[in-house]
Amino acid sequence: MSPSPAPTIQRSTDPGTAGGSEAEFPPLLRQIKGQGLLERRRGWYAAGMTVNALALAAVVACVLVTGDTWWTLLLAVPLALFSTRTAFYGHDAGHAQIARTRRRNRLLGLIHGNLLLGMSSAWWNDKHNRHHANPNHLDKDPDVGVGVMVWAEHQAEKRVGFGRWLTRHQARLFFPLLLLEGIALKVASVRMVLSAAGWERQGRARTAEALLLAAHFLGYAALLLTAMSPGKAAVFALIHQALFGLHLGSVFAPNHKGMEMPDPDERWGHLRRQVLTSRNVRGGPVTDWLMGGLNYQIEHHLFPSMPRPHLRLARPLVRHYCREIGVSYAETGLLDSYRQALGHMHRVGAPLRAAKRR
Repeated sequence: MSPSPAPTIQRSTDPGTAGGSEAEFPPLLRQIKGQGLLERRRGWYAAGMTVNALALAAVVACVLVTGDTWWTLLLAVPLALFSTRTAFYGHDAGHAQIARTRRRNRLLGLIHGNLLLGMSSAWWNDKHNRHHANPNHLDKDPDVGVGVMVWAEHQAEKRVGFGRWLTRHQARLFFPLLLLEGIALKVASVRMVLSAAGWERQGRARTAEALLLAAHFLGYAALLLTAMSPGKAAVFALIHQALFGLHLGSVFAPNHKGMEMPDPDERWGHLRRQVLTSRNVRGGPVTDWLMGGLNYQIEHHLFPSMPRPHLRLARPLVRHYCREIGVSYAETGLLDSYRQALGHMHRVGAPLRAAKRR
């Protein structure tokens, strides 16, 4: 499928908002639909998920065959790689990119999230959908809320104690801290599933979440303890989870950090809200594979339900349209994307470093 060149479209003069009106998005949406880029690719996903499942099974078999030796720890590397691939399929299911029905996408999310990764798909979808609705909005996007890291100077000013020290050095600590992300995701998932509020909201659906999480943790422990001694099993698990968190976090890090952060009172239409806060990462098939297609972050945010293989096809249409209406379209290489993201984190911590020196 190869999209035809986009026609020239005049910039909207709708006076509804100073930041761009909702009238800017429908012409682009019509182009995308006209190219069939929102149509499901069930065969592509079926093949990809099958290959990923076989790869995971092969790694598990190798762990059992290699057994109680330190060489087995090397297998934590491919297991982390294909665990991240599993997370990408869970992500796509959460956006309804794979199947036509909500029920089937929900089932795929439970399999790839809860069962295979020990991550609650309901928790992830709730958090991630709030991010998509208001990316980089300090009051509404959970990804830029105050946590281990902070993303704006006014957040940094309120830090005290150890948190203040972290903020001063957060740029250099970012990638080391990602080594803990795999464990943090599991802890947050278990806490949500066990919370009283969670049970009140979802009832029987939460029971399925809890049972699949329990199946994951029991199966994971059984695999490692069957194959090796408790000490080696613990080291294997730490390496696996650290590399999984590092890989997954490295994929999401370049997408929005250092991009526009809307003022709480600013009203942007859908197109500007998604494009101006997102950054694409250039690359070829290897980059696409390692980043699960999320290097096309602008297209993904504009069309969350677009199947992953269509994102690269939508890119020239979106880029051309943004140029026509005068909206900045951010795209850079992988290393430069990290430089920009880390540079933003460094600037946020600058006032605290200056205060420390005084």
